[in-house]
Amino acid sequence: MPCTAYTDPRLAACYDAMNLPDAGDAFYIALAGEQPKTILDMGSGTGRLAVALAECGHRVTGADPSAGMMKVARSRPGTARVNWVDSDAAHLSLEQRFDLIIMTGHVFQVFLEDDAVSATLRTLRRHLAPGGALAFETRNPLVEEWREWIPSRSRETVQVPGIGKIEVHNDIAAAEGALVTYETHFRFAPDDIVVTRDTLRFMSQAELAAFLANAGFTELTWFGDWDRSPITPQSPEIIVLAGSR
Repeated sequence: MPCTAYTDPRLAACYDAMNLPDAGDAFYIALAGEQPKTILDMGSGTGRLAVALAECGHRVTGADPSAGMMKVARSRPGTARVNWVDSDAAHLSLEQRFDLIIMTGHVFQVFLEDDAVSATLRTLRRHLAPGGALAFETRNPLVEEWREWIPSRSRETVQVPGIGKIEVHNDIAAAEGALVTYETHFRFAPDDIVVTRDTLRFMSQAELAAFLANAGFTELTWFGDWDRSPITPQSPEIIVLAGSR
């Protein structure tokens, strides 16, 4: 899950070990297709997916505001294939226009205020080429996945290159309406523990559709999981593919 604390270089180095390639990566790679496209990976993080898309033959730009994440991205194998941009979504200003813009890793949920959501979607729409599409996911609030983010269910030990084994677990600090604040505890050694805190917004499909419409997106396709199944109350994800005429 996204976390503002990944501006810390040591914590950014832990990210890939804690978030291995999954069905989400495969979904976005398949969505890009085989024909070369111009692709913007907004919130590209450590750059794993951006590099994978570039290796498939696409012309990829990866943008992220986190210095720690971008340091990892710029040092990973294949980094030269990607154009890296240090920017958040709302303030992005590029001359290039893109066939596909993606936001992965549930990064959309870090936008807490309505103004931030609207500014992000409007900016990304301006960066679409004619016929282009924006694709991203957010967790289905009806499932309340955050209830699993407690020590007894989230505790794990991961091996981080250059650091070694670390113990990690999550805990919930607050849940108020659509906002959930959680902590991530990193135990590097008995006397070396780092605790970070971040807040995510859980938005319904109807809310999201309204924001997209206000930003000028007129063509919406919805999925409830990475297998492209329709959205139901039990679907873990709300995945949208948004275009405009």
